Amino acid sequence: MSIVIETRELCKSYDGQRAVDHLNLHIPQGSVYGFIGPNGAGKSTTMKMLLGLIHPSAGQVFLLGKELTESNRLQLLRQTGSLIESPSGYLHLTAEENLKIVADLKGVSYKEVGRVLDVVHLTKDRNRKVGHYSLGMKQRLGIAMALLGNPPLLILDEPTNGLDPAGIQEMRTLLAEMPQATGATILVSSHLLGEMEQLVGQVGIINHGKMLFEGSLRDLQKHSRGALTMRLLHIQKALPVLRARGIMPKQKEDILTLPPLRDELLADLVEALAASGAGIVELTRHTKSLEDIFLSLTDSGKEVS
Repeated sequence: MSIVIETRELCKSYDGQRAVDHLNLHIPQGSVYGFIGPNGAGKSTTMKMLLGLIHPSAGQVFLLGKELTESNRLQLLRQTGSLIESPSGYLHLTAEENLKIVADLKGVSYKEVGRVLDVVHLTKDRNRKVGHYSLGMKQRLGIAMALLGNPPLLILDEPTNGLDPAGIQEMRTLLAEMPQATGATILVSSHLLGEMEQLVGQVGIINHGKMLFEGSLRDLQKHSRGALTMRLLHIQKALPVLRARGIMPKQKEDILTLPPLRDELLADLVEALAASGAGIVELTRHTKSLEDIFLSLTDSGKEVS
């Protein structure tokens, strides 16, 4: 799988303070990549460097397989759609009129206007003035502007920011449909992991400008394993089996609490306990939520491998 966005040791400093600190991003083609971190973590600064809006203090940016330089910046950005901060638009004009202005700027046929309105589900409201749009509709119009010209890459900074729950769900559904509808690779930032986990396949978690985790959502979920609790009829028969395996459980009445175990070890343990006559009545595997993992990562600042 080819990498559409890559950064190498990317840094940005303001007044001696590192906003982005040796960041290495790897975003695969065709993915929806969630770039996640608290407010002020360095997400927007990174995205602005990806678009050449601000210059890095050090490091390199590669878009679509080519290093971003002053000489090829415009060529690469013609293949990149973006929505950074709040969407722009003329409030006294309709959505269609706004999109035609952007189409002129991009040198794109007006035929594209109908296509992008359809993708973002604004066809019925194409002739309404944008000043009468809800915030969610304005966000979708901003994405429609980014989609003009059918770019292979979309960079969206906090597209759900300020939306109500219905608007967030609407935006999440739209973004989930987009790779199939447009073929684009999508980089989307958010400060809420829970909001992203239903949408993205790849995740990068950033805090204080440093990458704490990058990989698939499935790999991140491996870190969610918590303790096991086991209710038994005969705890005294279970204890020798556990100790023989180096497991020191905590006991409260007829319930034992065990540390997290890999699936194969747990299966072997259950089989041995059954043979011992301990009488397993109930077995529960507790898991951390992804939000808990996110908070523990950003609080500790330690990288997860």
